[in-house]
Amino acid sequence: MSLETISATVECPECFGQVELVEVMQHEIVQCPECGVDLEVVDIDPVRLELAPEEEEDWGE
Repeated sequence: MSLETISATVECPECFGQVELVEVMQHEIVQCPECGVDLEVVDIDPVRLELAPEEEEDWGE
């Protein structure tokens, strides 16, 4: 089973700037070069980005 990757230029859902994706896989985290927000590649056919979920601190609980 091969892991599918894609290269494309898509719009940032936060600032509407252009994000160039080079050989990314689904669920990969990328950063917008314009606003710096972390984005998750939620789908690759068609390519769709969403704000990446914030990691919560684990204080040993």
